Amino acid sequence: MNRYGTLIFAAARASQKKMANSEIKKLPKSEVEIKVSVEWNDWKKYIDQAVADISKEIKVAGFRAGKAPRDVVEKKVGSNMILEEAAQKAIQGTYPQVLDKEKIEAIGQPKAEILKIAEGNEFEYKVVTAVVPEAQIKDWKDKIKKVNKEYENKKAEVSEEDLEKELSQLAQSRVQLVDVEREAKDGDSVMIDFQVKKQGVPIEGGSSKNHPLVLGKGVFIPGFEENVIGMKAGEEKEFELKFPEEYHEKSLAGNPATFSVKLNAVQERKTPEISDSFAKSLGKFETLEELKKNMKEGLLKEKEEQFKEKRRAEYIEKLVESTKAELPEVLVHEELHRMIGEFEMQLSGMGITFEKYLEQIKKTQDDVEKDWKPQAEKRIMAALALEKVAKETEIEVPAEKIEAEINKTIAQYKGVKDVEKNIDLAKLYNYVKGNLQNEEVFNFLEGLK
Repeated sequence: MNRYGTLIFAAARASQKKMANSEIKKLPKSEVEIKVSVEWNDWKKYIDQAVADISKEIKVAGFRAGKAPRDVVEKKVGSNMILEEAAQKAIQGTYPQVLDKEKIEAIGQPKAEILKIAEGNEFEYKVVTAVVPEAQIKDWKDKIKKVNKEYENKKAEVSEEDLEKELSQLAQSRVQLVDVEREAKDGDSVMIDFQVKKQGVPIEGGSSKNHPLVLGKGVFIPGFEENVIGMKAGEEKEFELKFPEEYHEKSLAGNPATFSVKLNAVQERKTPEISDSFAKSLGKFETLEELKKNMKEGLLKEKEEQFKEKRRAEYIEKLVESTKAELPEVLVHEELHRMIGEFEMQLSGMGITFEKYLEQIKKTQDDVEKDWKPQAEKRIMAALALEKVAKETEIEVPAEKIEAEINKTIAQYKGVKDVEKNIDLAKLYNYVKGNLQNEEVFNFLEGLK
């Protein structure tokens, strides 16, 4: 493929010259073929511009940069280079115009092919590009109404059991550790040194010093914590255990190993009593009832949000099953990379790299993309369905509302140096507009009876 096969087109460089002629042909998988012809008078101007630009890049004795005449430049670089440069400029100048004129929403990287390139004649080229799919949606309103009917008598509630569980977890987070001079028992916190050997050889990552462990949590392989129970501070112990058959490290799964353990400290976990005193210890409550009331309000808001998200997820399911569209591969590929980027951020928060994750699950990125492809396609279909509903119901977000939200977003990064210079305002605008529009669509769906 020649250099035009992977051109990156810059819409910002759209020419103000006379509009080129174009012919559009729809292709499968949401692609279009665009044939463009540029009349000689305009094509000649692109050639002249190519000569001027090339002459700025080369040294020609007796001429200032950019001022050498064409015949001199041509002798220096050859006519082919001039025509190739002119062709690139002509495509960059006319392609965005054609997209705008034909109202084509191109996505991904287009592929261009020169059809006719010569002097004294029109210049012709062909572009094949993926476009935003045309979604067809039908019979969706009745499905949404059915969901709403099912939710009519449902509402988020906080039970006494929910509240007690939350209080218990809060008390557990305030546990005090007290050193004790006795044998370790179930429920204690202990500090241990340990080393694991397989056939007398230490295994990789199989040792630690002053490792904290809560007995009874089942963090280690079966049998390990049971062997620590009964030990006292300063005591050492060696015992044999067999790794589970389904152990994640295949070289250890089902194999015996020797464990050497030294117990450094035993600490009793004292969980505070849930009372008025406990409530006061949190700083802003006088009584347990005040704490309960505050927690109940927080839990209710959390459950209401979960309730709303669950309902909206059902809307998405119904809309997606009502929508048909041919998805171009480039769109699915972009969505997969977006999903991987989101997942990398989650892993980063846990201190794990994506590469390490792939290593642990014994898969390549290609394997993951293949596994996630159905989900990527569903996410795209959901976005197309919401956009289609917005169009059908004439939902539009006022520009001033979008701008206010953008200003709010930028204000959050006010302390970041040069944030306004570096931010892609066009991308931010579309992102904010999409979020606000989707919110309006969901509000509309919730009101359907």
